[in-house]
Amino acid sequence: MAVRLDEMDRKILSQLQEDASQSLDEIARKVGSSKTPVWNRIRKMKDMGVIGRQTVLLDAEALGLEACFFVLIRTSEHESDWQRKFLATLRARPEVLEAHRLAGDIDYILKVRVKNARAYDQFYQALIGEVKIHSFTALLSMEEIKTPPLLPL
Repeated sequence: MAVRLDEMDRKILSQLQEDASQSLDEIARKVGSSKTPVWNRIRKMKDMGVIGRQTVLLDAEALGLEACFFVLIRTSEHESDWQRKFLATLRARPEVLEAHRLAGDIDYILKVRVKNARAYDQFYQALIGEVKIHSFTALLSMEEIKTPPLLPL
């Protein structure tokens, strides 16, 4: 269920998405408010679940993770035991940055970040060794065009 936010909440969220390391004073100045009301709104949005954990964005290529693959998975297995094992396997793999269950011909899509093709093959071999997968297609991203984690507010 969507939470109702006013314009000030959206301004604060935009500032936090842009740079969560800003001080409360900086955010308050940029949104045209004072520190205490901004802090109260941030705390309220955390309590409502609008704001989750705060992390730092890292540059994957600077860390040697130069290959990004999108993996399309089809399965002939749809039992809850298989799905539980599959999801646990994905969650345990740090290479899997995102995983989505889809409607349509493809059952799952994964975003996998690794050093190179050899590292991807190791990931692939480990995954198919742990769970039965009917069809597995990997697409190498040649260029990341737009990847900001900012939500449209």
